[in-house]
Amino acid sequence: MTDRDKADGAKAEHALAGHGSFFGRRKGHRLRAHHSELIEHLLPRLSLDIAHTASSDLTSLFGTAVGNTRLEIGFGGGEHLIAEALAHPRTGFIGCEPYVNGMAKILAQIEAHNISNIRLFAGDAADLVSWAPPHSLSRIDLIHPDPWPKRRHWKRRFVQDATVGAMARVLTDDGEFRFVCDIDDYSAWTLMHLMRSRDFVWTAERADDWRHPWPGYTMTRYGAKATREGRKAAYLIFRKAA
Repeated sequence: MTDRDKADGAKAEHALAGHGSFFGRRKGHRLRAHHSELIEHLLPRLSLDIAHTASSDLTSLFGTAVGNTRLEIGFGGGEHLIAEALAHPRTGFIGCEPYVNGMAKILAQIEAHNISNIRLFAGDAADLVSWAPPHSLSRIDLIHPDPWPKRRHWKRRFVQDATVGAMARVLTDDGEFRFVCDIDDYSAWTLMHLMRSRDFVWTAERADDWRHPWPGYTMTRYGAKATREGRKAAYLIFRKAA
């Protein structure tokens, strides 16, 4: 490793230090020099600071005129979030991802496509949802989340009674929560929690509604891998109850 590589890595660690508890720990391979530069210089311009009270209208977060705001929790490599932002330029997107490498990948795509309707958060999604004002999000996506398969770790799953209630608070009256998972246990867990909530209605009318992706869905790299390995995902859409 060259001295320049070490210096770039140190700069990235310093830039990340103020953006959430994961920085310097939740990462895989060493960042490329350009990715480190994006973390240092671009991420601070796009990051949300939830230490300050949120504006009553989250559309004001974006440098371009948007009519509504959506959240994607755990965007991984960013394939789905980037595609959605490009397809819906008048929608503002907040991407939440606790892994440094995922953050670096999406920053590279934001730079390459000159995307202005994405903002990023590198901390706990539950904290972000708690910070958001009531009726501020038109949709929340949770795509291929960590299933935490061991029973003692189930409390770490994002879908819990408390977070279901929190999502209901921040979604607009016609807002949706969309969930994609190839782990049957977590899909059943999510369905159970949402179905017992008075705040949400499962929109499926027939089996194909949850067996196949919704129109316009962009398959993630992880989703494609799951398909190759023979795992079938469930595509669940829940609408906020009137």
